Amino acid sequence: MRYGVLAVVLIGAATLGGCGEGVLGPKGPIADAERQILFNSLGIMLAIVVPTILATLGVAYWFRSSNERAHYLPNFSYSGRLEVLVWSIPAMTVLLVGGVAWVGSHDLDPRKPIASTTEPIRVQVVALDWKWLFIYPDQGIASVNQLTIPVGTPISFELTSSGVMNSFFVPQLGSQIYTMAGMTTHVQLQADNPGTYRGLSAQFSGDGFADMRFTVDAVPIEQFTQWVDATRGAGPSLDTQSYADLAKPSEAVAPFTYRAVAPNLFDGIVMSETQMDDSTRGVCLASKRADQ
Repeated sequence: MRYGVLAVVLIGAATLGGCGEGVLGPKGPIADAERQILFNSLGIMLAIVVPTILATLGVAYWFRSSNERAHYLPNFSYSGRLEVLVWSIPAMTVLLVGGVAWVGSHDLDPRKPIASTTEPIRVQVVALDWKWLFIYPDQGIASVNQLTIPVGTPISFELTSSGVMNSFFVPQLGSQIYTMAGMTTHVQLQADNPGTYRGLSAQFSGDGFADMRFTVDAVPIEQFTQWVDATRGAGPSLDTQSYADLAKPSEAVAPFTYRAVAPNLFDGIVMSETQMDDSTRGVCLASKRADQ
């Protein structure tokens, strides 16, 4: 018995040991609110799961063969009160969990600005094969597989993809959001504590998917300003040609930065993918007519 309890404790500790860098270790207001939704949903479900388990054990104990006080009802067929009890509790659970999800999904709308007295910083994200491009349009710089943000400042993300659908996710900061070619999605995140956080792709996208990761460095605003100035003083420029070279498939790309970015490059990427989708659609329709 003693070893069984010890095994349960060790397994539980090992399982929870990996929660520090995930959704259960939030470092921003969005991730914190999402964790609260998980806890609320868990509490509501446990309110029916725990009594059901206890009732099952209690029934099994009471109706054991050695208990002569238990009354058996072999001809029992229906009880209205029992039917109401059996169906009302699951119905209430579904309504409560659904209500939590409904309210939370509206409160945490990805496009909804984070309430703050600090002006948000815009970051444009492009999912490439197999790396992440981050463009800071107001600062005129860009980085690959490295996202540097100031602590306590809302970050307004605009996201797209150069090809297949992908998913942008920083577990400790909050919501994952899909990226799609020819389309722009939006999400608002914020880091409340300095640190380095793990970012990843949550959508399988091919051979290099396993290495499609990036680091998020949340630093004080003064250090962020210094990083911007240092980035502007070194590295290549990101224009149409250098973007075309970057967009070629590559795996396990080490982080690096661009000291300058061509104006409206992100909008051009979205438009070019839109035109590509239209032309591809036209080719498919022409092929279909030819087959007919």
